[in-house]
Amino acid sequence: MGKIIAIANQKGGVGKTTTSINLAASLGVLEKKVLLIDADPQANATSGIGIDVESVDIGTYQVLEHSNTAKEAITSTETPNLDIIPSHIDLVAIEIELVDKDEREYMLKKALTDIKDDYDYIIIDCAPSLGLLTLNALTAADAVIIPIQCEYFALEGLGKLLNTIKSVQKIHNPELDIEGLLLTMYDSRLRLSNQVVEEVQKHFNDMVFQTIIQRNVRLSEAPSYGESIINYDASSKGANNYLSLAKEVINKNA
Repeated sequence: MGKIIAIANQKGGVGKTTTSINLAASLGVLEKKVLLIDADPQANATSGIGIDVESVDIGTYQVLEHSNTAKEAITSTETPNLDIIPSHIDLVAIEIELVDKDEREYMLKKALTDIKDDYDYIIIDCAPSLGLLTLNALTAADAVIIPIQCEYFALEGLGKLLNTIKSVQKIHNPELDIEGLLLTMYDSRLRLSNQVVEEVQKHFNDMVFQTIIQRNVRLSEAPSYGESIINYDASSKGANNYLSLAKEVINKNA
């Protein structure tokens, strides 16, 4: 039975897509069968793993619309054991199109029923909002990872996201767990980075992953080559960080 993990935070630029791509690739390298779902109209996870967004005919939009099955939308990638359901800018329209539908929050959950057992992990890269797309991801997921950047406004908006998760647990998905808070963009030279780490660890204790994702130039460069950090530079600090995170996720679910 596969585990579905949504990577969510309504703030942009906190490392959601970077985490989605590189956690999925790292789990694949550690011999887990992984599906990455790009549920963001910006389609950065799609291009970041090396797929031409313009060539996407069947993707998350068609899956949510139920005009195609999830199985029909799956595309293989160059990364071992990693498949993707890609995204396209047309996903922007889905929130308007679903608004009148019955059980609109369950569209993704229903679509994934047939393929959940084909994978060890399904990772969903969420859009930077708390709209219907993210709600679908949280309703379909077994757990959520929340990336938090080690910067001044890090905790701003976190309360809102945690409240959204609570209401999803209450109304749509009582099984939803918080897999963990992930500290990203950490720079050990900055006092502010260290303060944010202390603050988050003090407030959330065991909810925080031990792995911290450090600022790393190679990590920023990899998506422009359409590669995960594992393919782009396996010896970099970024690759080591994400492999360490993947091991932590595996151990947590052992």
